[in-house]
This record gives sequence, structure tokens and C-alpha cells, in this order.
Amino acid sequence: MEWLKEALFVREMARKNNEFFGECLPMIASENILSPLCQEMLITDFHGRYAEGTPGNRYYQGCKYFDEVESKAIELAKKLFDCKYADVRPTSGTVANMAIFKAFASPGDNVTVLDTADGAHISFGKWGAAGLRGLNLHIYPFDEEKMNIDVDGAIKLIRQVEPKLALFGQSVFLFPTPLKELAEVAHEVGAKVIYDAAHVLGLIAGGKFQQPLKEGADVMTGSTHKTLPGPQGGVILADKTKEEEKEMKYLDWAVFPGVTSSYHLHHVAAKAIAFAEHLQFGKEYAEQIVKNAKKLAETLYNLGFDVLGKDYGFTESHQVLFRVGKEKGKEAAELLEEGGIIANMNMVPGDEHPLRPSGIRLGVQELTRLGMKEEEMEEVAKFFKRILIDREEPSKVRKDVVEFKKNYRKIHYCFYEGRDPYEFIELIKI
Repeated sequence: MEWLKEALFVREMARKNNEFFGECLPMIASENILSPLCQEMLITDFHGRYAEGTPGNRYYQGCKYFDEVESKAIELAKKLFDCKYADVRPTSGTVANMAIFKAFASPGDNVTVLDTADGAHISFGKWGAAGLRGLNLHIYPFDEEKMNIDVDGAIKLIRQVEPKLALFGQSVFLFPTPLKELAEVAHEVGAKVIYDAAHVLGLIAGGKFQQPLKEGADVMTGSTHKTLPGPQGGVILADKTKEEEKEMKYLDWAVFPGVTSSYHLHHVAAKAIAFAEHLQFGKEYAEQIVKNAKKLAETLYNLGFDVLGKDYGFTESHQVLFRVGKEKGKEAAELLEEGGIIANMNMVPGDEHPLRPSGIRLGVQELTRLGMKEEEMEEVAKFFKRILIDREEPSKVRKDVVEFKKNYRKIHYCFYEGRDPYEFIELIKI
């Protein structure tokens, strides 16, 4: 019975985690909650199976039903993003980026990219996938006031460097990238344009952000579990087929056998359902996300916070970013957690160390999926003020957060709305 006790300990921690997030305000910009149908896919027999290869061309037998699922996921992704090519096999956005680097670049190749301090994802940095591939990174200049790439400086850099890849997309992503003009210059020097849409994938699909594949991106990668509220995983999208451009075949090989073996079949099934749900609910969901982010940012600013992007409407995405004092981001995030608000410390322009940042990054996509709208964002902002400006005891604020959250425990924007996504389902009795 000793090992049963250990197993039940883990199960109890999972239950406590559900209770914890059910009582908190989850505002990590890279997270979301699953619909009931997506959750169901994660406990199917797909979980333990392998399907190396592509539908109809497998290395293992027993894939006849999964072939139908993967084909449907590809079909739905193409429809959702109005494109000709979709690969649903990457197990994360980072793995999707790794496949891009393997397919289209070689060690030592020049690549242009944002610095992580200015918002780029770590997979585009020297310590991430780009560094692992041995790419020679050249950093775009950044306009701190606009919280965006300096267009003139970036054009100059691209022409000077003549990169193999021009990388765009961010982890801190307040405003659309000035992609059209930068992609035009990148193509002039023979670069392939790659757009990492991990954070804003659901906004793009919902028509509330830019449309990278229509603005010059050759390939778009993304995560399927942020503003697109599916299972944890990745996707690669393009508007050219393998028949139209032979290099797309390299991308297929880069995914398998390059950076994946089995690719989490239960997640692929859940991706397909998430795509179908977003086709029906995505426009409404994305629109409310952006409204909520704007209202939250505006209210925080009016309450005294140093919210970035204030001269440009604060944000056009799900994210809000504010400074809390030099290297005070970690302290602020810990105080917020004590008060029942889950956010993350984040680098802002001028920071030099990711573990000593000066900012807090927020995302409203999960609160939005729980039914919150602009009025609720004003209430949420007041909790921030009580903790970080008024310096009220966080445990006291937490009691009010728990009471507030009781009214927002039902999931929206999906098939079978109304379920409590934090409910811990008792599957076994011992």
C-alpha cells in the first residue's frame, strides 16, 4: 500500500490545484481552460498510441481511426485560418519553431529577430531553439514608446544583414507587427518570413488581430492553448502547398522525423475540436478578449499604474503590461498570488535579467472565457490597486477575490457551455 499512498498524494495535489485556480483570478497570458469536449479527448485511448508519419502513410498499424482525426484537424485548421497548408503534429509552439529552423536554416545562417527583453519568445533567442540550431541572431531596434519594432531601423538591418530568416511575433505582444512593409523588404533580400503567432493565434483566427499569411508571412507557427483555447500543443500554417513550393516538403520532414516522434494523438484530437469550436465561437470570443484587455489596461492606468502603450490605446491583444519598479516584478507577482491573482513577472524594455524584471504581464483570455466583460475588468483592476498601490494585506484581498470568483466558474464560447472547468471529477473510489 506504500506506493498507493504516493499515487494518491499526487492525485490530491491535482485536486488542490483545481480548487486553487477555481478560487483565483488566472491571468497568465499563455494559459487557458479546456472545453468539456476537448477535455474528453485527453482521456481517450488516443493517449497511449503512436502514429508516426502522415495519414495513410504510417510506420505503425492501428491508425485507421486516428488518420481520420488528423485529416479532420488539418481540414479544420485550413478553414479556420483560410490557408492551404496546416501541420497539427508539433507538440508545442516551441517545437513548431524548432521545425522551422531545421527546415529553412543551417547553423551559422543570419537571422533577424527581436530581443527577448523587447518581447520575443525565448525560442527565438540564443538560449532557446534558435541558439540550439546555431543561428546567428541580429536584433531589430525597438520603439519603447510604441512597444513595437522600429520599422525604419528594422528595414535597414534586414538590408544590411540579408538574413536567411526574418522572424516576427512575440511573447509580449500588445500591438500587431508592422509586417507588410518588413516582409516586402525581407523578400527582396531572399529571406523567408516567419511569424510566431503563439499568443495571438485565437485573435488572428477570430479576425481581431492582423492576418500574417495575408501580409507577407511565408509560414506562421502558433500554440493551440492560449487565445486559441485548445490543448497544449503547436501548429504550423502556410498559404502554399507542398506542390506549389518544394521547400514545404522540407518542413514536413523537419516535423517528422526531425523534432517529433509520436506527437500526442489525444492532443491532436482535442486540437480538432478546438478548431471546430473556434470556427463557431472564435469571432465573438476574440472580440470580447480585446475589449476586456483594453478596459483592464485603461482602468489600471487611471488607478495609477504605469501601463505601457498608453499613447497607442494600451493594447490590441489579450495582453496588458505594466511596470512596478526597477527589478520589482517578482515581488509584485508573489504579492498578487497571495491575494489570489495569478500573473507573471516579465521583462520590460530596459531590463537586462529575466529573473530580475521590472514588469508584470497579464492576459484576460481565461477570465473572458469565464464570462467576464468590461464591467468585471474594472473590478479586477481594483484588486490590483489594493495589493500593489494601497499595500493592503494580500490575505484580506484574497477573501474578496474568492467571493468575486464564485460568480465566474462556468465556461463560455464552446459547445456544452456552462460547465465548471475547475471541477475535479471523481473517476475512482478507493
